[in-house]
Amino acid sequence: MVHPPAALGRDYLSAFERQSNQGSLNTIQKKDSTTAAITYTALSDRKSGLLPPVRSPGGVREYKVDTIDRPLNVAHGSIFRAWTFNGNVPGPIMRATEGETLKIHFNNLTSMPHSLHFHGTHDVNYDGWEPIPPGKSTEYIIKAGPPGIHPYHCHTAPIDTHIAKGLLGALIVDPNPARPPAREVVLILNGYDLSGRGRNDLFCWNGIAGFYDRYPIRVKVGELVRIYVVNMVEFDPIASFHLHAQTFDVYRTGTRMTPDEHTDIVTLGQTERAILEVRFERKGRYMFHPHQSYMAAKGAMGWFVAV
Repeated sequence: MVHPPAALGRDYLSAFERQSNQGSLNTIQKKDSTTAAITYTALSDRKSGLLPPVRSPGGVREYKVDTIDRPLNVAHGSIFRAWTFNGNVPGPIMRATEGETLKIHFNNLTSMPHSLHFHGTHDVNYDGWEPIPPGKSTEYIIKAGPPGIHPYHCHTAPIDTHIAKGLLGALIVDPNPARPPAREVVLILNGYDLSGRGRNDLFCWNGIAGFYDRYPIRVKVGELVRIYVVNMVEFDPIASFHLHAQTFDVYRTGTRMTPDEHTDIVTLGQTERAILEVRFERKGRYMFHPHQSYMAAKGAMGWFVAV
């Protein structure tokens, strides 16, 4: 039996809200059916972490990514000294259409070497395994592809430490033509090793333990909901996403336009990901969590609320 974590205290929520005002990850988006534009709206007062791309001729999207060391409130009473992309865990959600070029301006503002490595297909000269020294900058130029959702992370050794400290994020590559309009949610699972013993003490969707237990994700009855799930947990080799009272289509990695299976749980190894599509046909609260129950009990439990 999975027991939800205790409600978060007001002092933690106040601190979290102050942190959110400095920019955090917004996880819910709505694709407009007439213009195909993406509009980003706040979910429970969390501001968008997606950097608005600077559009230029030739289908180029430009992003600025800084590595920043910063203490973060990751759960009630728990401060984690994180290594971050742009001050938050996860880092910004980048987005492009297949074939577009992404130009990422990378600045290492910390006292340690770091790098930026993308999963997916790209020029090997921009693979991102080379450490960038403290105080130095570089550019990564990649052509977006294949379609799907692809994690990015620091690839500087020891890689597990750099990811576990918070240097992780995701890139959504939309196919052309695009997928059908949907309510879209990004859920990145990560863990925090608070004790420095190489094991996770907390597990989080989008960087904050227990956040979606306190602030459920609201959707409309009957609308298509598209969930981008990424497993970025270090030290635990396997995780999963289980949704109560519903089944969903699974597009593993998101590279295919037809579903690979229809189920209520998807299991993911480290850095594996999937796109899930579901319609909630009845009003109510729908629990989601990893079926590794200790992960749910340590913060990775949340709810969808269909209204």
